[in-house]
Amino acid sequence: MEMNSGLLKNTARIAGLLYLFLIITGVFGVMYIPSQIIVPGDSISTAKNMISNELLFRTGVLNDIISNTIFLFLVLVLYRLLKSVNEHQAKIMFALVIVQIPFVFIMEAFNITSLMILKGEILKTFELNQRQDLAMLFTEINNYGTLSLEMFWGFWLLPFGLLVYKSEFIPRIFGILLLVGGFAYIIDSTIGILFPNYSSFVKYPTLLLVAIGEISITLWLLIKGIKTKEQKV
Repeated sequence: MEMNSGLLKNTARIAGLLYLFLIITGVFGVMYIPSQIIVPGDSISTAKNMISNELLFRTGVLNDIISNTIFLFLVLVLYRLLKSVNEHQAKIMFALVIVQIPFVFIMEAFNITSLMILKGEILKTFELNQRQDLAMLFTEINNYGTLSLEMFWGFWLLPFGLLVYKSEFIPRIFGILLLVGGFAYIIDSTIGILFPNYSSFVKYPTLLLVAIGEISITLWLLIKGIKTKEQKV
């Protein structure tokens, strides 16, 4: 590892940069866009917001596509960085990300379809209230799809956290924080599916735990890269 420490550090910093972009696009797509469009329990207001903020809505779709493309490149770089720790676990981490990507593109197709229905570009013979109901159906499918994907957001953090914990060139604390964030995602997704009325109680603690884990590892990779031999305890 000593001979490749420079290469490892560069790879780690590339991973940190990609992770930073992933966090930025993720926050924009998962938190900002819905806050401007979605009105909980009010399909009519949500439909009006989708039409009046069409460019923002379409930007959200493009953002999600870009975000998941970044996610793909990130896991490729992380696989390269961590496969020497445990190649089998690195392959599991990679697979748990890859399996998500097609579902995201399908969900974005649902988003565009809901907008087209509301604008009357398709199903033109339907009444306005019928189009609104159908559009909201696609929106709800997207919401539950996101809830299901959240389970995989948690799953991929588990092998990632284990690899970080077992590595000799990243502090173990970051692996522990990633594992905590992964379990938090899984619990949040499970409660959202089984007990949706209680999901609000775990949403913000989940976001906090995940943010701590992912932002900390991002900053370490971006700024420090890896521990050098002199820094090891």
